[in-house]
Amino acid sequence: MYVILAILVFCFLIFIHELGHFLAAKASGVRVLEFSLGMGPAIWSRQKGETLYSLRCLPLGGYCAMEGEDEDSDDPRAFTNAKVWKRLVILVAGAFMNFLTGFLLVLILFSGDKGFLAPVITGFMDGCPYESADGLQVGDRFYKVNGERIYFSSDVSTYLQRGGSETADIVVIRDGEKVELEDYAIVPLEYDYQGTTGYYYGLLMEQVDSGPWATVRYSWYQALDFVRQVRLALGDLITGAVGLDQMAGVVGIVDTINQVGQQSASTSLALWNIGYLSALIAVNLAVMNLLPIPALDGGRIVFLLLGAAAEKITRRKLSHKFENYLHGATLVLLMLLMLVVMYNDIARMVTR
Repeated sequence: MYVILAILVFCFLIFIHELGHFLAAKASGVRVLEFSLGMGPAIWSRQKGETLYSLRCLPLGGYCAMEGEDEDSDDPRAFTNAKVWKRLVILVAGAFMNFLTGFLLVLILFSGDKGFLAPVITGFMDGCPYESADGLQVGDRFYKVNGERIYFSSDVSTYLQRGGSETADIVVIRDGEKVELEDYAIVPLEYDYQGTTGYYYGLLMEQVDSGPWATVRYSWYQALDFVRQVRLALGDLITGAVGLDQMAGVVGIVDTINQVGQQSASTSLALWNIGYLSALIAVNLAVMNLLPIPALDGGRIVFLLLGAAAEKITRRKLSHKFENYLHGATLVLLMLLMLVVMYNDIARMVTR
């Protein structure tokens, strides 16, 4: 059941992305030739007006084909003949819809929560050495840890540990002003807290009651945190902190969602966990699609802005041939990368 649900989630997120392009194109007066969910041979199609709507056999993608998208066209309603700001809106719309979907999913999930843990110190565990006039104090709101914005109380320990050092650069808001604690020595210590002995930072955080405003605010924070997780993961990949073999593709995502569902204590908890993971994937797709890489929306945006600047200077439109060749070549490389990642996904499943 969870495998089927995972596939449906993936298809839904692709549909939402392409729907963003489609709605923006229609609103901008650009002619849409085909709106397709899936790739490969069509298993269903219907012509309605100027647009062909189709469902294709491979649930691995989809597209919104617009007149003049990849070549020059004399049609006044072609994508290439639309104003620059309209083309920009169309290209951004797919990622925007994915981000919006992720935010709304989190909003739905958080609407059932009774409260949230804010990064505000309400007290210290017995024996905690970090409370002092020159250190942390009750009422301090964590603003940044090692340069990373703090949204939830859990962010504090996450980014203290990620720093990999016994000291951290901490910024707190105290009495409405920012207070900087540079190279502040802070490490987990052993405490007996609520009958359990373990290693903690010794900080007690504020419980914020749920309500419409709090739910929206912390849902927004969570969506922003998802964006940061993607940024940090890409940084780790570039620096070599994580390897290519740790990336997950379509097969890995479906397998992860299936595992999350099976390992949850109840069906309701499984659906909550899958919803949360789906929100993360939705925001991930939004960010990844906006990377300035040819063949992705971000790469097309870069070429759009460069072309608009060149046209402003030379009064002539740039040829789309070079851009199309670069998009095509990059797409081939991305497909090869997807095959490598898919192989790794399957290998992990087989050896697990």
